[in-house]
Amino acid sequence: MFILTKIADLVQITPENFGRASHLAIEDSINTKYSNKVIQKIGLCICMYDLLWASEGLIGHGDGVVNVNVEFRMIVFRPFKGETIFGKISDATQDGITIRTDFFEDIFVDYKELPEGAEYDHNQKVWKWITDPDDPTAPPFWYDKNETVRFQVVEEEWHDQTPESTEQEAVDRAKKLSPYKIKASMLKDGLGVCLWWA
Repeated sequence: MFILTKIADLVQITPENFGRASHLAIEDSINTKYSNKVIQKIGLCICMYDLLWASEGLIGHGDGVVNVNVEFRMIVFRPFKGETIFGKISDATQDGITIRTDFFEDIFVDYKELPEGAEYDHNQKVWKWITDPDDPTAPPFWYDKNETVRFQVVEEEWHDQTPESTEQEAVDRAKKLSPYKIKASMLKDGLGVCLWWA
């Protein structure tokens, strides 16, 4: 679920940070630039793990900002295909179920990735799993909001948020797309609401 990724980049140290130890100023600059941001084909950056190398700083003209070339490792959230993860149900529509973790909200289970016998209840706006359709006395299993679930990663979906043009419509369309989305499944035994399998 979490990986270490090596990144090389240029960071800037502003004059108000000159009094601090250089490694702390560099670390803060890296975390400000990357933490809680999605980098295409890398994943959701959590925080800097360690600083591998830093160049001498070069002062820019006019603004007094110091430019430093750095190489560092970042803790990144990027689960692999087939990985099983825990999360909580945040929403349900007839298209499927949206799941969140403590720090990531763009996980979607399409209705086709729910077990056979799963039905959407339009009145309660939740999914339910009818395990034995031939037995009317068998109670359904509910995918209630905020329930802890176990799911399996099926694929990743990346969206470049750079607008195709400077027109406002293109900018708004790019902003609406999540930069990184996980498609998941709850088809296999043991997946779904954790209480079912306790």
